[in-house]
Amino acid sequence: MISVLPARSAEDFETLAGLCRELAQWDVDASAPHGISAADVRALFQPEKSGAQLAAQFGAPDAMAFIARSGGLPAGCLGFGPFGEGVVELHKFFVDASFRGQGIGRALIGATLAQIEKSPARTVLIHTSFYMSSAIAVYEAFGFRPCARFRDTPAHVRHTDVFLSRPSRAA
Repeated sequence: MISVLPARSAEDFETLAGLCRELAQWDVDASAPHGISAADVRALFQPEKSGAQLAAQFGAPDAMAFIARSGGLPAGCLGFGPFGEGVVELHKFFVDASFRGQGIGRALIGATLAQIEKSPARTVLIHTSFYMSSAIAVYEAFGFRPCARFRDTPAHVRHTDVFLSRPSRAA
């Protein structure tokens, strides 16, 4: 059975930190064939954060992180935070390899978008990489489409950038 709940307790944020470390390692491994160093991935996209730092980031009134569990075990995560007036950005979308193909990514996106729909946000943004094709497929299934670049990245990593957006409320 899959459960998707907001991270609330110190223990939840430590679990989130562990999932984020797994995401960072996955990203390091997946980006290497595309000429991006582990140092760049960690500095630019996946800086390590403690549970307390994640609690500060995702415990704010205009942000939230969700943890998916399958059979009580941490299986994935997804968070969102403000990106400007009326805009939020998704962060830290990850499903552990041993739980992929079970609908966990869809459950995370669904819960996150349902929460965002309750907010004043009008637009949801995603900055990801082309090699995260499974994540992109899930995003597209939820109505995300390519959009203009909304963040600058160093020239030597720009070839991997994918920018997506969708209205915060389903049409």
